[in-house]
Amino acid sequence: MTPVQKLASLVLLILVLMAGAVGVTWQVQDWRMGEKLAEQAGLHKDDLTAVSNAAATQARAEQEKRLVIEKELANQDQQHTRELSDAQRNQALLRDRLATADVRLSVLLADDPASGCNVPTAAGAVGVVHAARRAQLDPAHAQRIIGITDAGDQGLIALRACQAYIRTIAP
Repeated sequence: MTPVQKLASLVLLILVLMAGAVGVTWQVQDWRMGEKLAEQAGLHKDDLTAVSNAAATQARAEQEKRLVIEKELANQDQQHTRELSDAQRNQALLRDRLATADVRLSVLLADDPASGCNVPTAAGAVGVVHAARRAQLDPAHAQRIIGITDAGDQGLIALRACQAYIRTIAP
């Protein structure tokens, strides 16, 4: 073999060894990156699991809060319905008693100096006034007054129900 051939085969051998070294280097680099990617994928999976568990816990807590609020609202609704039916029953009983003349509505007459009536104009304690002059109301007018107070009672009960609802819903 001539020295040029030896040199060419040496250069060829060096090139083959360099190509092999580059191939091996790429293979080692590929293994290292594969390990890093697998590690990152595992960490990402762990993070996703933690986030998913936290979201599920939060959803359960919110659902429990919602169920508690719904239960409170149902109890309040029952209470207000009971109050409304009690008020309506009491008003119906009073209307029936007025219709049968079992009870009569009357009003205190104001002091009228022209008529010589000496009923005081100042409001006193609620109750039966023995010495004061009273005028009995016509049963039809008494029925209308009871209807007005019934509507007022229903309005107050509805207002309390709305206020309780807002207090329950608002944080």
